[in-house]
Amino acid sequence: MAPVTEHQGSFLSRISRRNQIVSMDVNHDQELKELEAFQKHVAQRFTELLSPSQESDPILSIQWIRKLLDAFMSCESEFQSVLTTNPAQISKPLVPEMLDRIVKALDICTAVVNGVDSVRQSQRLAEIAVTALKQHPLSDGSVRRAKRALTSLLAAADKSGGGGSGRRAATTKEQSSSLGHRSGGCVSKNRSASKQIQAMTANLVLPRGGEASPMFIMSSVMVTVMWTLVAAVPCQASNGLTVHLPLPRHQVWASAAASIQERIGEELKRKEKCCGGGGGGGLMEEMQRMERVGLKLMEFTDGFRFDGEEEVKAEVEEMEEICRKMKDGLEGLQRQVREVFHRLVKSRSEILEAIDHCNI
Repeated sequence: MAPVTEHQGSFLSRISRRNQIVSMDVNHDQELKELEAFQKHVAQRFTELLSPSQESDPILSIQWIRKLLDAFMSCESEFQSVLTTNPAQISKPLVPEMLDRIVKALDICTAVVNGVDSVRQSQRLAEIAVTALKQHPLSDGSVRRAKRALTSLLAAADKSGGGGSGRRAATTKEQSSSLGHRSGGCVSKNRSASKQIQAMTANLVLPRGGEASPMFIMSSVMVTVMWTLVAAVPCQASNGLTVHLPLPRHQVWASAAASIQERIGEELKRKEKCCGGGGGGGLMEEMQRMERVGLKLMEFTDGFRFDGEEEVKAEVEEMEEICRKMKDGLEGLQRQVREVFHRLVKSRSEILEAIDHCNI
């Protein structure tokens, strides 16, 4: 074989470099296609949560929250698919913060599971009141049973929702004291959940150039979902949730999520204004309805007179329907939160494996 001349060697080097450049271009195009597909998937799942078909399950209702968790799991699966097919999509500067956010999200999931337990306790108290008030004819004993249950129910709502206002706060405080009631809750966990949300948003900043990587998008989705859970379920302190979530709503993947954040944020501000709280949670739709109906029933028990049960027949029926929805949905919600917990544990391991695989 003839020796390679200097000219030939230079030519072969140029060919090699050109092939490398072409390969880099192909890889870059593939990354852009994967990123675009992931963005569209996130946008679609969150847009579905705002569609008119969701009117039967309003935002922050139990069924809507379950759909939100379904959307999160779907986005997380797509995210892992992107990392599996192309580990180069891992953004090295974002890795430590992403892993730290996952740990904080695990703490929040634990607090939410405990918070759902407190909601179920409220459901049981409401059921006691309903059973007592459905007695015909009503007796003093039945009304007293209903009043005890409603007092505990409203006291728990005050505690979990950041404090009440006006008659409710005064009434429940006085009657809880007289009954020796100590409402349940998870104060330490509440405080932790609120602080975790603030910490998760601290360094969530769109990368330079405004290009959102899969890791930044997934971090934003995770923070949005955790913030929503903490706003809905009574497992956080009464302040700290009005923190701004830095979602770049001008980008297609973030637009619907930002709209959801705005609507929940408005509800937090409304509750803060009318109840004197500090941006606390407990905004689950069924809980808010239960509280409103509970107040009306409490007023009835305060001024009870015989043959007056027809006055609150509609409220008793509404409370019964709320309890039925809670009974049907809370167990499934709690199970889904646990599934999210285990999926996040797995996700953290998969990210670490991908880092090792590509020696980042």
